[in-house]
Amino acid sequence: MRRHRSLLTAVLGSALGLLLAAPAAPAASAPSAPAATGAVPQVVPVAFGSLSPHAATDVTPAPRQTDRKAPGVRRAVFVGNNWDGTASILAPGSFKQLGRINIIPDRDERLREIALNPYRLAYFIAIRIVIGEGHDQYVDDMYSSNDGTLLVVSRPSFGDVVGISLKTHEIVWRFPVAGVRSDHMAVSPDGKRVVVSASTGDVVHELRLRDGKELGQFASGGSPHESTYIDNGRRILHASIGMVYSPLDHPALDATKQERVLQVVDARTNKIVRRYDLRKALDARGMDDVSTAVRPITLSPDEEKFYFQLSFFHGFVELDRRSGEITRVKRLPNLIKSTPREAYLLDSAHHGIAMDPHGKKLCVAGTMSDYATVVDARSFKRGPLLKGGLKPYWVTPSWNGRHCYISWSGSDKISKISYRTGRIVDSAPVGYHPQRVRNGFVQRSLVAGLPDVEPDIGLLSGLPTAP
Repeated sequence: MRRHRSLLTAVLGSALGLLLAAPAAPAASAPSAPAATGAVPQVVPVAFGSLSPHAATDVTPAPRQTDRKAPGVRRAVFVGNNWDGTASILAPGSFKQLGRINIIPDRDERLREIALNPYRLAYFIAIRIVIGEGHDQYVDDMYSSNDGTLLVVSRPSFGDVVGISLKTHEIVWRFPVAGVRSDHMAVSPDGKRVVVSASTGDVVHELRLRDGKELGQFASGGSPHESTYIDNGRRILHASIGMVYSPLDHPALDATKQERVLQVVDARTNKIVRRYDLRKALDARGMDDVSTAVRPITLSPDEEKFYFQLSFFHGFVELDRRSGEITRVKRLPNLIKSTPREAYLLDSAHHGIAMDPHGKKLCVAGTMSDYATVVDARSFKRGPLLKGGLKPYWVTPSWNGRHCYISWSGSDKISKISYRTGRIVDSAPVGYHPQRVRNGFVQRSLVAGLPDVEPDIGLLSGLPTAP
């Protein structure tokens, strides 16, 4: 097991390193740091701009909203490279890279801000050591506006969400979340709102996409995670995962990992309208030793069935929306039977699942076992195990529903898998540690100006690392 230097040593070393690495700037130019109490912060305007996105898309369970393509834009695939702080932009057909955007142009300012706040600094180091495998987390989730001018990105280590102009590559708005870490997002079908999970704030913020203004928030359990707009945007399906970074991974200690919830929220009022009792549902299926932490989730086209992965579980379950009962269980191969639960990546045996828009196939990422596979939704028979890379960590259907995209976070590439054949048809290199993959748009006039960013991913001066 790795040995890390003490948090105190890390904090002191980082404070000095951050102050030395970041250039001096007038105090008035830096936004104030988020409150340590987890109070709801206000939007921090960074630059002036007037962007009016049309309808955006959420591609789970089916990419139906992506048909609303605005004039003058082309489709694109956005890949968030978490550890180097970039987003790769690919052409969905050829899989060629159109460009790569720097997501952390304000890195020096953010590091200086963190270094001067002991509370923030302690969490910054903890996120790196405990969650980031020794790396800072710069890109968790992202969505483009349908007019192809704006990219909205959550940045975990900086605890914020930013809107980045795809024309100027500058930040046009910034919203610090409650607590110190931002995570998964979802965009409403009309493209006007984006929700973002505040991991340590135990809330989900609702923001106006065009300018980052907070419109509301709703309560979650421990470590809010994935959200999905359902019922044509009238409701939100949301799950929290609890303390997946806790070392207390034995099934008998599962209750120590905070409250885990699966809930439906009224998107207009942000009121919780239903919470599912997953412990009861799992026990009824004889799965009393399985965690209730819902990982990635996808839905049938009629949204009456939920398919989701669970912490430590190799496979997925099907839950009936109306009854709340688990109707089917699919167990998939565990290729790491000798690996202890404590060595699982943030408790994720599997992390990535997406149903095709016709409800016939499910594309699944076997994260710890390093495979992907396509499962028939009717028979639950799986296809071949696809060994296309290391640590597959997200799955997204293509805009036309013919393929699923999968990120191989340990191999710095993504692949395109055919739902029909269950085979990999193409792969493409991206940035350092790709995670989230989203369908989106970019203005055709901007494509030629997209840079091919090759950022310095080396350690910043003075920052301690895990040996």
